[in-house]
Amino acid sequence: MYMERGVYPYFREIDSAQDTEVLMDGKKVLMFGSNSYLGLTHDQRIIDAAIVATRKYGTGCAGSRLLNGTLDIHVQLEKELAEFVGKDEALCFSTGFTVNEGVIPQLVGRGDYIICDDRDHASIVDGRRLTFATQLKYKHNDMEALEKELQKCEPDAIKLIVVDGVFSMEGDLANLPEIIRLKKKYNATVYVDEAHGLGVFGKDGRGVCDHFGLVDEVDLIMGTFSKSLASIGGFVAGDKDTINWLRHNARSYIFQASNTPAATAAAMAALEILKTEPSRQENLWKITNYALNRFREIGFEIGETESPIIPLYVRDTDKTFEVTKMAFDEGVFINPVIPPACHPQDTLVRFALMATHTKEQVDFAIEKLTKCFKELEII
Repeated sequence: MYMERGVYPYFREIDSAQDTEVLMDGKKVLMFGSNSYLGLTHDQRIIDAAIVATRKYGTGCAGSRLLNGTLDIHVQLEKELAEFVGKDEALCFSTGFTVNEGVIPQLVGRGDYIICDDRDHASIVDGRRLTFATQLKYKHNDMEALEKELQKCEPDAIKLIVVDGVFSMEGDLANLPEIIRLKKKYNATVYVDEAHGLGVFGKDGRGVCDHFGLVDEVDLIMGTFSKSLASIGGFVAGDKDTINWLRHNARSYIFQASNTPAATAAAMAALEILKTEPSRQENLWKITNYALNRFREIGFEIGETESPIIPLYVRDTDKTFEVTKMAFDEGVFINPVIPPACHPQDTLVRFALMATHTKEQVDFAIEKLTKCFKELEII
């Protein structure tokens, strides 16, 4: 139906680098649908690092980390990531999705409990589905609801709370201070997915756990390379014993081919930029705060976002697709969000910012989006 109407919004081809402006269908379009929060995917230093690694190690490792696929740069990156997020050790996976898919099932078993926010990412959902633990959910960021779920658990059982640090569609933050309070009260374990927090929050982009000063209280920190780290892959960091257990038991680690030399070197180069160029994070927040204020002044419904992810609520699937197409025709790329990525009544378009966006680009996009939203009587 949506294809016939010409508003199908998926698999749109891009003919250029992932930048604030991309080439699509022979025309330039402003990109506000990317997770490249620091604008590093076309940084020449990162490209050069990937090329050097490819020349030295080849295009792939032809095996899993457990067997023949561990390179010295994999181990080096793990050490640097562990230090960066403040944990003993880290373990790198070939994608961020397979971190959650492989790690979560190894942390709980029969008789244990896994407790998730009902808006956790799909990779967390798939990870918990692979466990034999009792699965519990609580209403998004509702700490009273979380406590009620914890009260259902056997006191001596493992109680694993898994939560996104930044929720990828809504842009709001997990209430980590309260989650940690409840962790201590009920002797639980906390696992935080920092996919959209790294590079954005905390000192030098160390994430939401650092932002709240709770790194030591969070048991496991997960992150991805495909957002601020301008590559592909993911990692989990924690105490030495837990990471060693995962190294020998996480199925998506020991049975999956290891990450390519290029992707590994690119992530390492991006991590170094995070640590040495704080101006990128500062620029990201300047443009984010500017955009947040503009959207609120005009009257867009943007929810509780506190991040460069700005949801523009539409609350109608047809109009969500229509406004996405209208915006594209006006030269603005945005992403539609419909079920199962959100509740049916919460459909939205996702407007995401990079450190490299300019005020002029934001102003242009907001002008066009305002026109489209008003034409469809959304605002």
